[in-house]
Amino acid sequence: MARNPRHVAALAYDGLGTFEFGIVVELFGLRRTGLGVKWYDFEVCSLERRPLRAAGGILVQAPRGLSALREAGTIVIPGWTLEDVAPPAKLVNALRAAHAGGARLVSICSGVFLLAATGLLDGKRVTAHWRHVDRFTARFPNIQVERDVLYVDEGSILTSAGSSAGIDLCLHIVRRDYGAEIANQIARRLVMPPHREGGQAQYIEDPMPREAGRLAPVLEWAQSRLGKTLRVEDLARKASMSPRTFARHFRQQTGTTPHQWLTHQRVMEAQRRLEKTDASIDQIAAAAGLQTAATLRQHFSRALGTSPSAYRRQFSTKSR
Repeated sequence: MARNPRHVAALAYDGLGTFEFGIVVELFGLRRTGLGVKWYDFEVCSLERRPLRAAGGILVQAPRGLSALREAGTIVIPGWTLEDVAPPAKLVNALRAAHAGGARLVSICSGVFLLAATGLLDGKRVTAHWRHVDRFTARFPNIQVERDVLYVDEGSILTSAGSSAGIDLCLHIVRRDYGAEIANQIARRLVMPPHREGGQAQYIEDPMPREAGRLAPVLEWAQSRLGKTLRVEDLARKASMSPRTFARHFRQQTGTTPHQWLTHQRVMEAQRRLEKTDASIDQIAAAAGLQTAATLRQHFSRALGTSPSAYRRQFSTKSR
């Protein structure tokens, strides 16, 4: 029997990071009424059955042992110790068996160290907090580390960088499981941006540049005109900057390039239209500024790992 990815188990451990654990509980463990969908089944498990020390002087006792990993479709590791010691073999074997049985494995921040110890990351792309990258690569040289991204989705294994990037990753998982509209509703409840692309930089050089007030209206202006031809020169002119100056300040403030940002916004617009309208794929591609169905399919496959038609079948709200 296939595992249900909406059955989530969070791993508690001695030294548990309360912020990382809180992210997992907030995204998957709260009752989400009013969404019109059945939300995640959530539980907490641990190798040790005694009370566990968590950051801030809190004690946590998990209601279940590692048997929960044999049933969960999504297993989240909210951090892990950075000490250069091998994790318990029983835990490593349980994670390997769960993945072999069809579970997807998710790590937040230092949780990637535990995932790496299983050997399941060898040859795969992952990310880690920028402060831990050198330590991680020295310990696990066979793993390809994306040094400056928020999160990496390798299908059945997903990793996030710093703790707050775990929120972005969890929202990404909600978007995979429930579609863009539901994920946006959750983001609004969290007072979070609806979606930061995984490839965005971890560290913004200048989070509050002088030009911040000039860029925000430009982004809103562009979002309202996604169906039209928009070039970097058009955005720069709207901001009263040269294209080179605009591109530099855009990267400093958003962690990505204007072109990447526009493409991402257009894919999200296509998602919304696929969920809410009966428009054809060609019509949606044009309305989102991607011009042709072939271009839309290409960007959809690259960003979401699926096709527009398959996405519509899974997430359309027209028949609900």
